[in-house]
Formats: sequence, structure tokens, C-alpha cells
Amino acid sequence: MTRKQRRASLIGVVVSVVAVAVGLVLIAMQSEIVFFRTPSDVVTLKLEPGKRFRLGGLVAQSSVKRGEGAKVIFAVKDAGQTIKVFYDGILPDLFREGQGIVAEGKLDGAGVFQADTVLAKHDENYMPPQVAKALKEQGYWKKNKKKPEIGG
Repeated sequence: MTRKQRRASLIGVVVSVVAVAVGLVLIAMQSEIVFFRTPSDVVTLKLEPGKRFRLGGLVAQSSVKRGEGAKVIFAVKDAGQTIKVFYDGILPDLFREGQGIVAEGKLDGAGVFQADTVLAKHDENYMPPQVAKALKEQGYWKKNKKKPEIGG
């Protein structure tokens, strides 16, 4: 075997090993990847029940219904659609109607989003970038241009 052939063989083996390693990492991570969706995406894409994803949008006005203990049902909306969300846990302090949120969980057979995590924006001028982008693209959300007041 000449030097060129050995070098080509070595490069081929290295590329093959790296490709197999990347493939194995992607396969292992596939179950951990959680996609972001808006209510319109959920309806349009007809997502299958049981598949994990993040649902982002605004909490619909007059939709928050508190149940026994820490159970709560509310609706998340964007410009076109509304999805009912069930959550059993303590909501963030900043959670309220009209607020931008991201909930992580999965749809059940009835089309209700079963959330296991709910995140709310951390101050009055912040919305998760993916939620803001999706709502802006639909012409539904406009950032408040007023500067926040400092102090009390």
C-alpha cells in the first residue's frame, strides 16, 4: 500500500467513525428534543396525542379556572387558535391572563394540553423569544414601547 492509499484509508475510517458517532448521538437525543409550537401550529399540524412539545402563547382572558389543590385549567391563544391547558402544580408568581407563557407537556386524546411545566415571562417587557416571534408573525403581539419605571 502506498502512502496516498494509507492516508485515504485513514481519512475514510475517521470520517466513518465520526459519522457513526454523530448518528448515535442524534438517535439518543431524539427522545429528548422538545419542539416549540403555537396553538395555530398544533391545530394546523394535527399533532398526535402523547408527543411532547412546548406550547407558547398568551393566556386567554377569563379562561383561568382553579380546581382542587394546585389544579388549574386555562387557555393559551395566539391570533388564530386557542388550546385548553391542564396543569397540576404551582403556577409562577407572574402567571396571569393576557400574559405570555410557555408550557411543556403533551396533548391528551381529547385535545387538552397536559402541562408538566409552565413558565411565565420574568418582567413586564420580556416574552420568550420564540413566543414573541410567532405572535409578531401573526400580527397579534406588539411589544410595549414604554420604558419600565425604575424604583417604586
